[in-house]
Amino acid sequence: MALYEYVTQEQLAGFDKYKYSAVDSNPLSIYVMHPFWNFVVKFLPTWLAPNLITFTGFMFLVLNFLMLAFYDFDFNASSAGHQHVPSWVWVAAGIFNFLAYTLDGVDGKQARRTNSSTPLGELFDHGLDSWACVFFVATVYSIFGRGESGVGVVTLYYILWVVLFSFILSHWEKYNTGILFLPWGYDISQVTISLVYLVTAAVGVETWYQPVIFHLLYRDLFTFMIIACSFTVTLPMSLYNVLKGYRNNTLKHSSLYEGLLPFLSPFLLFVLSTIWVIYSPSNILELQPRIFYLMVGTAFANVTCKLIVCQMSNTRCQPLSILLLPMTAVVVLAITRVFTNETLLLYLWTAAVVLAHIHYGVSVVRAHMQRTCLIPCCAKRLQLFQRQRCVCCCSSAFWFILITRTAAVPVTRSLLRLRRHLKSPQKQ
Repeated sequence: MALYEYVTQEQLAGFDKYKYSAVDSNPLSIYVMHPFWNFVVKFLPTWLAPNLITFTGFMFLVLNFLMLAFYDFDFNASSAGHQHVPSWVWVAAGIFNFLAYTLDGVDGKQARRTNSSTPLGELFDHGLDSWACVFFVATVYSIFGRGESGVGVVTLYYILWVVLFSFILSHWEKYNTGILFLPWGYDISQVTISLVYLVTAAVGVETWYQPVIFHLLYRDLFTFMIIACSFTVTLPMSLYNVLKGYRNNTLKHSSLYEGLLPFLSPFLLFVLSTIWVIYSPSNILELQPRIFYLMVGTAFANVTCKLIVCQMSNTRCQPLSILLLPMTAVVVLAITRVFTNETLLLYLWTAAVVLAHIHYGVSVVRAHMQRTCLIPCCAKRLQLFQRQRCVCCCSSAFWFILITRTAAVPVTRSLLRLRRHLKSPQKQ
């Protein structure tokens, strides 16, 4: 497959100068989760690549999404009168969600522990996090469903956008300040949702039909918590940090236009997808909510990854994502009824978006690895190989181990480290 050059030489050069800078002020993270992750990482073998840990955690969320899609594809299973999701599925979902959260916290510690921290590792981590948003939201939705005591598919669509907006705020913040301020809502939501999955397995989804107090249902509390956390915690803290950088004259972009440029493509994506929802001839969101959410979440991840590349390489964010151009054509075909089978059009466009995003990820990783690993001098290449830093020079068969091929890099590194670990006693 031909790989399009999504990253410029300027951006690749910017990665060489990149220094990770983050601030985590969440008490739950500082006093509970970080000590727990420090404990867990000690049990991981040193040959285990951090990127493989990242990818494994992401796949747990994908597995949750696929598992709930099998038992609750249209989000009706939790409604009264429908066959409910088996209890063991909720137990598995709770365990998988907490494992994904734990691995997401451990991967960076493993990288520092094995002295293998790289800009590519951070890009890989945050890129998968941007895609994980939609899998997380869609899986949680199955708890309440779209029934009388649940949440409407249109309401969930806007809730999804609130979550996506909260995610991109952190990276917009870093694009302007150079520091990633980790949001408080992430840790709280992950721990809470993991517990809710387990509670659902124990007491059943019927429990969520009952009001919390007076006429306030759990669905209303769920909606309120997400919106309130975003607009009363995440947004004010992001604005405060950017304003603080402006007053200290430490912002990377002085003009208002340059500072707000990363919001343009996500805003246009929101406009296009909302137009499709509102003017859909067949009410496509009611017919295929899961696929529509997947399409929006994947397109958002693609846009966000380009912002992450820009803020890590200290380059200017491009105002328009190329993915929005064909999406405009798709929306026009749908709302004008030129393409009569709207469901088929959605499936085709979703497949195209997913493949385009995978292609983007593989291309960016490949470009970065070629720059850092393909050294003309064979001696230097062999030296890097022995230090377990050059993994892309290995057999190309590893690129086909996993679907996206991106995961082949950490898999290869892990195998190399395991081989060296097994041989070390013989040398002694």
